Amino acid sequence: MHPLFIIDPASPDLSLVEKAADIMRHGGVIAYPTETFYGLGCDTTHKKAIEHLFSIKGRSVAKPVPLIIGTRGDLARYVRSIPRVAEHLIGRYWPGALTIIFEKAPFLSEALTAGTGKIAIRLSSNPIAALLARALSGAITATSANLSHERECTTADEVMKSLGGRINAIIDGGTTPGGTGSTIVDVTEYPPVVVRQGVIALSDEDLYI
Repeated sequence: MHPLFIIDPASPDLSLVEKAADIMRHGGVIAYPTETFYGLGCDTTHKKAIEHLFSIKGRSVAKPVPLIIGTRGDLARYVRSIPRVAEHLIGRYWPGALTIIFEKAPFLSEALTAGTGKIAIRLSSNPIAALLARALSGAITATSANLSHERECTTADEVMKSLGGRINAIIDGGTTPGGTGSTIVDVTEYPPVVVRQGVIALSDEDLYI
């Protein structure tokens, strides 16, 4: 039976966060709450863990995997540049449910980008997600914690039913908001392209600056 860590997002137990982070450091994949659904987290520098992540979900390697970072300052390590329009979007919507696609930093695995050279990143408003990313030196994966083509999970119990013994640990951080996923916008071209409409409705004033 894999570990179940019960963590209150309003008052996170940092020792439990560290235990979950240590599982990821050693190549494990865990489920954790975000500001939308539960996500699957692994160490972004651990090749075998990334491969395991795809296997767990039954996810096509042609689909990229988004990241959650721990702080605004971590972003520069994972991207080639931060366009002015991205700075505007970050200032207005981070932390929160806006995922921004950048040109990736050279060290990031192509497995995370599906060979596109781009990486999708957000700064989560869920304290548990942000703390986990900080514990992993800045970032963790953030694909949804469910089998591909099945609905996303909003509780730890739903994750358990969907993924069972496939993952190495689950953080129960209560029920997440659900609804729709994060909005995804690609700032590698101008004007930026809204790839997916989600929680945040972007206006022309957000995209044309």
